[in-house]
Amino acid sequence: MKPALLRAGLRAIALPGTQILVRPKALMMSAGLLLLAVALALFSVTQGSFAVPAQAIFGALFDGQALSAEQQMIVGDIRLPRLLMALLCGAMLGMAGAAMQSITRNGLADPGLIGVKEGTCVVVLSLVLFFPSVNVLWRPVTGLAGGVLVTLLVIALARDLARPRFVLIGIGISWLLSAAVGIFMTTADVRDVQTAMLWLAGSLQAASWPLLAVAVAWAIPATLLLLMTARAADVALLGPEAATGLGVRLTQLTWLRLFAPVLLTSASVSCVGSLGFVGLMAPHLARFLLRGGQLALISASALIGALLVLLADTIGRLAPLQLPAGIVIALVGGPFFIGLLWRRRDAL
Repeated sequence: MKPALLRAGLRAIALPGTQILVRPKALMMSAGLLLLAVALALFSVTQGSFAVPAQAIFGALFDGQALSAEQQMIVGDIRLPRLLMALLCGAMLGMAGAAMQSITRNGLADPGLIGVKEGTCVVVLSLVLFFPSVNVLWRPVTGLAGGVLVTLLVIALARDLARPRFVLIGIGISWLLSAAVGIFMTTADVRDVQTAMLWLAGSLQAASWPLLAVAVAWAIPATLLLLMTARAADVALLGPEAATGLGVRLTQLTWLRLFAPVLLTSASVSCVGSLGFVGLMAPHLARFLLRGGQLALISASALIGALLVLLADTIGRLAPLQLPAGIVIALVGGPFFIGLLWRRRDAL
């Protein structure tokens, strides 16, 4: 047994009353990604039009007077919520993409590509433009309703989650909903249009502590749902007959694993707008860097997604003209998606 584990790259760790299997290489890679995210976060919080020395930030951990009142306001009320929102939304989109690709067995599947993003945008924009007095806490709720309805429509038209037409129909629905967003933009007040355009581009500029709390409240149950169904999802990859024989309820698992990505994507879009291609790229990069089952894939996709969004937001803030994170990600994600389509051109 032990030689077989070694050949598979696994190591057994004895714990009181049990034993767990780990991949040392995967743990080291995950630790490296985590350290990279921390280093990028520390760099990001010091950068901006008003520079804050890193030494002052480290000093504030031990001495509350290390930062001036102005620096405390900039770091505590502006940059820190924005940084944490970038990490959280990136992780949410990365997990959503990993779960969607696994349950559909389609490497092109991504909640943002099957219309969830646009469905959420249409509903949230309607709320913002026609009911501006509604509390921000209602945005994820209404956004989730839009995302779920679009998902059900795409499933009904495609009839098969595992075929490429599931993604292609989703892209068509996305364009249709984009036209609806265009109608909103041409009929709304010009001041509302400017705010909506910035939000649609995937800007983290409006991040705040209350909005971050809303995102966390929606991310926790969806993440727990993915983690709790990870082992069953591994078994489901063996095939319907084998999974059913091992006691997996495939229909229930499919709906749960579809609902969680829709919830994560809708919550992210409701809070910061459109951050496309994160859910597409993060799982592929995770599979390239790490081996393992669904638990490892979801965790690595969360780390890589968080890194992608934080890196894009940092680059956008350092540009001569500040660019929303969604635009920076699209510059990389577009060619990435075209490359995946080219590799699968014979299967489409």
